[in-house]
Amino acid sequence: MNTIAKLSAYGAALVLLVAGTFAVGTAVGPLRPVAPSDVAPSGVEAAGHGDAHSGTVAEAATDQPAGLASSRGGFTLTPTDSTPEAGSFSFQITGPDGAPVTAFDVEHDKRMHLIVVRRDTTGFQHVHPEMAPDGTWSVPLTLPAGGSYRAFADFAPTGGEGTTLGVDVAVPGTFEPVEHAPTRTAQVDGYTVELAGELVPGRASPVTLTVSKDGRPVTDLQPYLAAYGHLVALREGDLAYLHVHPDGAPGDGVTPAGPQIEFVAEVPSAGSYRLFLDFQHDGVVRTAEFSVPTGPALPDAVAEAPAHADDGHGH
Repeated sequence: MNTIAKLSAYGAALVLLVAGTFAVGTAVGPLRPVAPSDVAPSGVEAAGHGDAHSGTVAEAATDQPAGLASSRGGFTLTPTDSTPEAGSFSFQITGPDGAPVTAFDVEHDKRMHLIVVRRDTTGFQHVHPEMAPDGTWSVPLTLPAGGSYRAFADFAPTGGEGTTLGVDVAVPGTFEPVEHAPTRTAQVDGYTVELAGELVPGRASPVTLTVSKDGRPVTDLQPYLAAYGHLVALREGDLAYLHVHPDGAPGDGVTPAGPQIEFVAEVPSAGSYRLFLDFQHDGVVRTAEFSVPTGPALPDAVAEAPAHADDGHGH
């Protein structure tokens, strides 16, 4: 084939290629940049998937344990103080309309319970902020060691349900993580506290804490926040939160002031949990700490627990 014929054939082929590309482009439609709304977040399936997975994202947000989210049920925890290491911490709870919430119910003598603990579950503090008229809560707070801390706001908005929201707070400084070996005995200021009972995932699990001092049972515990004790459980790893109040109440005529404090706790899953018991004696509030793995699931007939007299806020 001569040169002119070769060029003619190449030109014809090029025309056919361009025409085919145009036809495909017309059928598909014009290209456009991918908008953020077109891409599902990592680990989240796009809406309209068409199978049984549809809606699981919203359900997971509703069913997840307390304290894992900073926003839930229309309420959001927002710190207003970025330097808690300076000796104070402040925050607001905003409602569905975005405005600060200023109406809260009193739960166990307080309208707001703030739990702060480092991510390795050291430095536990249970404090009670005061609210300004504009809805800003403030509390003196000292976090002496560096690291990432989790702050849990435990409250009940007036007319709403008990809610716990959590947010991370970073504190500058050297971070030396601490590991906690399993233990059912705690020593604090000369007191010994023994933990009895198994935490069974998904079950109402009775646990009893017995307080003694110098080998003698303490039978004159003092009420603290309308109870003889407060128990906070944190799941190691993600710090899923559970705040449990004891059965009975001071002055009800049937609940003894020690040495035993009885609770019913329902942990959400298997794993290891850090337990913190606040109790008051001789005018001082002390905290006993425990590290407990969950026990094996029990048959229904065995695992049934007595009805829990708590306000439901602990589950």
